[in-house]
Amino acid sequence: MKKDHRIIVRGGGDLATGTITRLHHAGFRVLVLEAERPAAIRRKVAVCEAVYDGRASVEDLTAVRIRNLSEMNPVWDAHCVPILVDPAGQSIRTLRPDAVVDAILAKKNLGTTRDMAPLTIGLGPGFVAGQDVDVVIETMRGHNLGRIIREGSAFANTGIPGAIAGHAADRVVHAPAAGRFRTVRQIGDFVVKGETIAWIQAEDPGAGPVSVPASLTGLIRGMIRDDYPVDQGLKIADIDPRRSEYANCFTISDKARCIAGSVLEVICAALCE
Repeated sequence: MKKDHRIIVRGGGDLATGTITRLHHAGFRVLVLEAERPAAIRRKVAVCEAVYDGRASVEDLTAVRIRNLSEMNPVWDAHCVPILVDPAGQSIRTLRPDAVVDAILAKKNLGTTRDMAPLTIGLGPGFVAGQDVDVVIETMRGHNLGRIIREGSAFANTGIPGAIAGHAADRVVHAPAAGRFRTVRQIGDFVVKGETIAWIQAEDPGAGPVSVPASLTGLIRGMIRDDYPVDQGLKIADIDPRRSEYANCFTISDKARCIAGSVLEVICAALCE
């Protein structure tokens, strides 16, 4: 039975959350492993927020932070998804899952190996199917999004986000300086190009705050947490130029759902015979 299969997903960001949600609703027992300070931008659709708040709900899924593996089963029994701070994946050896999905989306492999589980899946670039993982799922928007790769790699990262209403690179806001991020506007707010959406307070107490202006007019679809320590150049916000798409700020994206479907297909084919 699917509830007897344990799946570990490394990463709880917005794309990972699409996969986590799909696997959970399909009946698998999913454990999420996260970093100590996740840096999700699309926080309203990322279960990694449970690391900070203890619980995080995305659509009809609730994730609950646990302190150790002994707290995992009660969370599953409550029809929720447990999330454990374990960036190195040390608990994988203890739990011995049926599958490991690396959904960190770091554009490189941060330590996932084929011997971690009978089935290993890597999302996006940084993995080679048949070498460090069994299967790679394409994450680049376009004709091949969600393609199941059993030999070779996904497309290399271009650094350019997918275009929305004619906007691509300018949709993303990067930190103009290093320091503490201080929000002014919130996810879902409509902003005008050039408007201050946040400040960055430099670590140097003698330096003044640096304004973070909106890169274009539209909805703030994602923004990093208030008080997060940022490096210069770090992605800190995402703006959608379509004012009519307010609900999209709070729901799993089409991209995440497409990738999730491919992960589910691979896992069902391997484990649900």
